[in-house]
Amino acid sequence: MGGADILDVKNPKEGSLGANFPWIIKEISEFANNEIIVSTTIGDVPYKPGTVALAALGSAVSGSDYVKVGLYGPKTYEESVEVMDAVVRTIQDYDDSITVVSCGYADSYRVGCVDAKIIPRIAYDSNSDVAMLDTYIKDGQRLTDHKSKEELKSFVDEAHDYGLKVALAGSVNKNDIPLFEEINCDIMGVRGCVCTDGDRNKGTISHQLVQELKDNI
Repeated sequence: MGGADILDVKNPKEGSLGANFPWIIKEISEFANNEIIVSTTIGDVPYKPGTVALAALGSAVSGSDYVKVGLYGPKTYEESVEVMDAVVRTIQDYDDSITVVSCGYADSYRVGCVDAKIIPRIAYDSNSDVAMLDTYIKDGQRLTDHKSKEELKSFVDEAHDYGLKVALAGSVNKNDIPLFEEINCDIMGVRGCVCTDGDRNKGTISHQLVQELKDNI
């Protein structure tokens, strides 16, 4: 696995944080054999707390250590907290050792979902464990095309003040490592830069590229 700390499972055909199938999550979890953290996305979710809570439980039952929720449908702080409250309660009732990730989108202004800058507060007020930013529209624009260094640092600092960890993703690569280190980001999420030919859609994840990235870190 190239030395990755977290193995993130998603289904790009269903969106930026598209959910994969329970049997695939289960197979990957069995392969990981508790030697690497397995994180799964449950989708760019709608504002339907019950539906999202059931998806979160499916992820957990299938073997996830991290359950990641893409807050696409919720438009406001209140709607987002309602969704994440439902997820957190569901996960805590099932297995309180599982980590819950509240994920917003750095390009939220382009898609009309909840404002990226309030994700740390949403994560904190819903008792999530991690505040995350990714990009929703995969058109070549990167996390840093949407958020300045100062904005990212503010996001990280606020989340850390709340006692949360921070994950950042969105077409990031080895050149972003110094920035992430400087702003004290905890988790760097990648796909394209560790895929063969740099193709996040048709390429496959390369053991060598993962190892090279980890060596840079």
